[in-house]
Amino acid sequence: MIEKGVDVVFEQQGARKRSTDYRKGKRLGTKDHLIEIGKPKIKPAWMTQEQYDNAPISLSIRELEVHGKSLITTLLSPAITPKYQLKTLYQQRWNIELDWRNIKTTLGMETLSCKTPEMNIKEMWVYFLAYNLIRLIMAQSALVANVLPRQLSFKHTLQLWLAWGQYKHAFDAESEALLFMLIAQKRVGNRSGRIEPRAVKRRPKPFPLSMKP
Repeated sequence: MIEKGVDVVFEQQGARKRSTDYRKGKRLGTKDHLIEIGKPKIKPAWMTQEQYDNAPISLSIRELEVHGKSLITTLLSPAITPKYQLKTLYQQRWNIELDWRNIKTTLGMETLSCKTPEMNIKEMWVYFLAYNLIRLIMAQSALVANVLPRQLSFKHTLQLWLAWGQYKHAFDAESEALLFMLIAQKRVGNRSGRIEPRAVKRRPKPFPLSMKP
């Protein structure tokens, strides 16, 4: 990610046992330090030889603890990115879960209907195109209403657009403004710190699995 010019923030080792020693490395503050991670001497199995050869000898990584979570980041300056900003940035990861839910469940990509890998790829690209178009409409509506696009409902926008296409044949400036106004009326709640368990909620049906197409 550093090679691509992208900074990252993620939880240290996920749910595994923590092994951070803040007495080592360069101290930046309370439970906040810089460490050097060396290149492994043996190439990991998931890397190609070219990737291994091009990898740097070492990486500077910032480790910090905020509200009981150990975070890893490539944003190394505590003056530019203090702890509270990194905590807020990390909490925004929940939007990724919501985006996948919108693509898979709201749009219906949860079950693909094509029978070959090539056609499945095409089908997925159609869903991604539809998702981006809905997001574009939301962004335009948010701009008109002077709110953030994340404050608007994706499902509400999709339902309005489908109904609009069914009953509105002409799409002039007046009808466009009305559509944007209707989209901006539905706001989503700001549920910060939301946590949901990774568990199957739907109970299986008492039928055998179909093993033939």
